[in-house]
Amino acid sequence: MREGYIPTITELQAFSACARLGATTRAALALSLTQSAVSRSVGTLEERLGVRLFHRVKQRLILSDAGRALHRDVDRLLKDLQQAAMTVMAFGGHADVLRLAVLPTLGSTWLVPRLAAYRSVAPNMTFDISARLDVVDFEIDGFDAAIQRGDHRVPGSHVDVLMQEQLVVLAAPSLLAGRSILADEELSNMPLLQQSTRPTLWLDWFRDAGLDSRTILRGARLEHFDMVVNAAIAGLGVALVPEVVARAALAAGHLVLASERRLIGDQPYTLIYPHRSQQREAFMQFRDWLLKEIAE
Repeated sequence: MREGYIPTITELQAFSACARLGATTRAALALSLTQSAVSRSVGTLEERLGVRLFHRVKQRLILSDAGRALHRDVDRLLKDLQQAAMTVMAFGGHADVLRLAVLPTLGSTWLVPRLAAYRSVAPNMTFDISARLDVVDFEIDGFDAAIQRGDHRVPGSHVDVLMQEQLVVLAAPSLLAGRSILADEELSNMPLLQQSTRPTLWLDWFRDAGLDSRTILRGARLEHFDMVVNAAIAGLGVALVPEVVARAALAAGHLVLASERRLIGDQPYTLIYPHRSQQREAFMQFRDWLLKEIAE
């Protein structure tokens, strides 16, 4: 039940328009309401909150101190409500919508291209996919599942291991100048592209090779793996990225393997989901399809 002091949407819209336009007549025109309806809404809001929100000065509305404090939040709340409504409308009447949080590059290069094939399995399903690097709180964020690295589950959630992460060294053919495979000593003299959210990858690579890694951290620094892949395609340097996110570039010949070695990531890719998602037939169908897709 709504508390008596909580404003209605109509009151907040009238207040916001009056604060922005400085007069009930102009606010009424903007809201397609009558001037009396706007005045009544503002008056009711002031009575509800027990404070004067405007000073009436020569037929002009001037925000009071309390009004200015309220105005800072009201426009944000109305904007959030509008965005929430538009998000739901964008589902286009689909009965089943899965909200997924996915690692940015894995989502764009690996998951999204496969979703078209899922239509034959679930033609009435649609997705709301967000890029997330951080641990997901399903109660706060409202996601049905997350595809992450590692077992970052919150209490009451479940995890399925999807696949191990294998990192490979890639470069544009032009950067290698006719060479195919480089020794680690040769790699250490190349411009090495850095992934800013996982800054130790090249350190781990050269440590695994038994080389001193203190002198090799050079090259552009980029936030996501898809940026690193694109930088490598452009010839800006050598990339150390998960093979799964670079398969398209390898298949197209935009990049080639620059080392025969692979580095196994310290954490696998996982599907994490709350207990409530297990009760949704639509989610369990997607989960089973995803695990089968990976196995094949």
